[in-house]
Amino acid sequence: MTTHHNYEIYDELHTEKLVSDESFEKLQQRRSNPLLSVHWEVKTVLYLGITLLTGGVGTLVYKNIDTIGHQVIIAFIALLTVGCFTYSFKHKKPYSRSRVETPNTFFDYVLLLGTLSFLIFVGYLQYQYTIFGTNYGLATAIPMVALFYIAYDFDHIGILNMAIANLGVWMGVTATPRHLLAEGTFNSQSIIFAYLAFGLLLLAAAWCTQKFVIKKHFKFTYEHYGIHASSVALLAGYFFNYDESISFIWLFAALGLSVGLYFDSFKEKSYYFALLSVLYGYFATSCLVFRILSMDTVGEGIIAMGMMYMTLSAVGVIFLLTSTYKKFKTA
Repeated sequence: MTTHHNYEIYDELHTEKLVSDESFEKLQQRRSNPLLSVHWEVKTVLYLGITLLTGGVGTLVYKNIDTIGHQVIIAFIALLTVGCFTYSFKHKKPYSRSRVETPNTFFDYVLLLGTLSFLIFVGYLQYQYTIFGTNYGLATAIPMVALFYIAYDFDHIGILNMAIANLGVWMGVTATPRHLLAEGTFNSQSIIFAYLAFGLLLLAAAWCTQKFVIKKHFKFTYEHYGIHASSVALLAGYFFNYDESISFIWLFAALGLSVGLYFDSFKEKSYYFALLSVLYGYFATSCLVFRILSMDTVGEGIIAMGMMYMTLSAVGVIFLLTSTYKKFKTA
């Protein structure tokens, strides 16, 4: 798209008689009637169409299962999956460790439809015929491996998100941190350790993408989920561990993780992760401060000192975020 700065250059060139009157008039018309991009609107409609199509197929199967028959349904889903992946493999660009642009917009949605159909196919086989028996770990592991392969081979971040979600299911992370905190079920050590392992694994994957230069643009997705899962798990470990000597270990681990991610955000020039690390670090620090105050102060003293801390710390956090933003903006 021609920028405002470009038009100023054209004005100067026209003044110097280096651009003809006819060409300059066309530029003026384009300036007064700029093109309107509908890129994201079209992508949204296409994504919505894929979602409605898969949802419609599921509804059709559910309401007419007795008349259609299982074999017909499985055959239809299998043909849809094979057709989508045949098209995708035929038109895909060669694999690269760096970012690969898609051949066309239609390609992305065919690949997404094929992937969703594949998941429905595997899920339907397990539900109807229990092909994996009671080995639910294997039933989730196979789609997970397939999703990661598709995401990397076709360079598709949307499918990478699906693969990460499937990884969480395979590891036993079957609910969101918000749901667990709301229901009060985060006091299970197994759940906390499952979330912590899940988050740290994703953070390690984010580090590997940069270290070994394999799909470096995937780092944001890995780190986005990793920082939330691991930070919430560490804070939950602190709150739901009644042994004071051990609970402080969880808290200091949360602080250490926040500090490490804060400095890493400068390397990657990501203010989003700097913001998250500051907020999680501030929450962990506040927990530590109030824990210390509760040990040495009682009654009105703890209230007064707590109010003073909250006021000063809030100003400090605002100053830190503002200065951090300025550094990113300057960079």
